[in-house]
Amino acid sequence: MRQLSPLDKQAKKILLDIARKSVEAAVKQKPIPDISCNHPDLQGRQGVFVTLKIQGNLRGCIGSFVSDIPLYQLVYDMAVSSAMDDFRFECNRIKSSDLKDLEIEISVLSELRPINDPLDFELGKHGVFIKKDFQTGCFLPQVALETGWSKEEFLSYCCSNKTNLSPNAWKTGDIEIFVFTVEIINEKDVT
Repeated sequence: MRQLSPLDKQAKKILLDIARKSVEAAVKQKPIPDISCNHPDLQGRQGVFVTLKIQGNLRGCIGSFVSDIPLYQLVYDMAVSSAMDDFRFECNRIKSSDLKDLEIEISVLSELRPINDPLDFELGKHGVFIKKDFQTGCFLPQVALETGWSKEEFLSYCCSNKTNLSPNAWKTGDIEIFVFTVEIINEKDVT
C-alpha cells in the first residue's frame, strides 16, 4: 500500500478552513464560498471523508474513495454532504446554533488495498471497505479506537451496519475486503 505523504500545517489549515466555511454556508443557506487553492499538496486526486461532530456526538460523515477533482474541492463537496445529506441525521440536521460547537475531522485516504485474509489488518491503523456486488460499506480506522472493538467485531459491524449484509458475511469468502490508511486532520491538532 502506497503511504500517504503527510500534509504540512498550512495545507491542513486550508482544508479545515474550506470545510468549516462550506458547512457554515450550507447550513445558513448562503452562497458557496470561493474555494480556489494554489497549495501544491492539495491538487491531488485522492479520497477523503469529512466527519462532523457537535460536543463529541457524530452529526455527519460522508466521503469518497475516488475523485476526479482536486483534494481541496472534494473536501468542500464532502463537508457540505456531511452536513446536509447524511441520511442518519435527516431529522436532526446541523443548525446555525450548532455551528459554534462544530468539530470537524478530515480523513485523507490512501489507496485501497485488497486483502485475502479478512483479519490481515491492524486495528486503529487500517480502515476497511467491504463490497459484495453493489453493496458497499466502510469504517474509518479511528472507529476501532473509538469503540474498542476486536477485529472480528469491526468486520461484523461493518458488514451488518454499513453494508447491509449478515454480521458473518466477512467469513464466507464471497465478499471483497479492502484496507486503507488515513491522515487525520482536526482543528485541535492544527491550531
